Amino acid sequence: MKPDITLYLVTDSTGMTGQAFLDRIHNALKGGVTLIQLREKERTARDFLSLAVRVRELADSFNVPLIINDRADIALACGAGVHGGADDIPTAALRRIMGEKSIIGATAKTLEQAKKAQSEGADYLGVGAIFPTSTKVTARTSIEDLKKICREVNIPVCAIGGITEDNCTLLKGSGIKGIAVVSAVMSADDPFGAASRLLEKAREIVS
Repeated sequence: MKPDITLYLVTDSTGMTGQAFLDRIHNALKGGVTLIQLREKERTARDFLSLAVRVRELADSFNVPLIINDRADIALACGAGVHGGADDIPTAALRRIMGEKSIIGATAKTLEQAKKAQSEGADYLGVGAIFPTSTKVTARTSIEDLKKICREVNIPVCAIGGITEDNCTLLKGSGIKGIAVVSAVMSADDPFGAASRLLEKAREIVS
């Protein structure tokens, strides 16, 4: 399955109450987010699943797929897809666990990693970090390497890492099919407006 990755929201609930987090997700969906990845590394499995079920209900109401970061067990339990990091469970193993119909994404920082993920059954790639980011990043991917990956693989590529309304236009012509954002929406004063503006810019970039 090739999901719509035009505007890919990776969540961050740091410092938010449960309802504030869900309200922010709801407003982002109204603003036009096309795919959501729920990333909750600090929660227990039970809490993660409880939140995933609620986010899945929100996403379903907008016909937007939900992706769970890393945790195939949580993804299976709530009927979502899964995204594996470069150092997480290999894509081939995720495909065996999740089955052929589930959406599976993979992180790639290099062309070698991108080709391997594609060969193992990834539906899309998250490539980066492209720009400096506040989240923990061990390596950056240049725009030139991003372009090379887009040329060499046949699955959609989503750029991630420090992407904002101000710098995303630098990715025009790179070959990407979408942009992934975290703080540009999750930390915005107006997540609806931020998502709306980012979607407009993303459509210009991928056209």
